[in-house]
Amino acid sequence: MEPRIVSCPSCGRRNRVPATAKGTPSCGACHAALPWIVDADDRTFGTVADESSTPVLVDLWAPWCGPCRMVGPALERVAGELAGRVKLVKVNVDNAPALSRRFAVQAVPTLLLIRNGQVLARQSGAAPAPVLRRWVEQELAQTV
Repeated sequence: MEPRIVSCPSCGRRNRVPATAKGTPSCGACHAALPWIVDADDRTFGTVADESSTPVLVDLWAPWCGPCRMVGPALERVAGELAGRVKLVKVNVDNAPALSRRFAVQAVPTLLLIRNGQVLARQSGAAPAPVLRRWVEQELAQTV
C-alpha cells in the first residue's frame, strides 16, 4: 500500500498520505486536513477500511463502467470537501470478488458509508458531487 501524494487544498504543498494511520492526515506545512483517498482490494480492505477510525466512503466500481468513470471525480471532490471527516476507499470489483460478495454488489457504481466495518448507508448509481456530499453528510449526522 503505497502512500498517495496529495496537494493540500489550503496551501498547495504536496504531502504523502498513507493508506492507514491513526487519526486523519493533515498537511505538514499548514496542518489543514487532507483528502484521504485510498485504493483497496480483497487483501487490503480490512486494514484500510474496516479498521479505520474515520468513517469510510466506499466506491465499488469497475473500469469498464461509464457511470463509474463519471462518479469517480465527483467522489474525489467530496473527499476533498469533507477532508478530516471521511476517508474515500476505491475498490475495483473486478479485482475484489470477495468484497463484491460480502457487500452483495449487483450494480456498479455502488457506494457504501461504513464505520467500524458496519454498513451505515448504501447507494447505487452515479450522482453529481453536491448530491453525493449531501448524502454523506446526512448519513454521518444520523450516526453521531
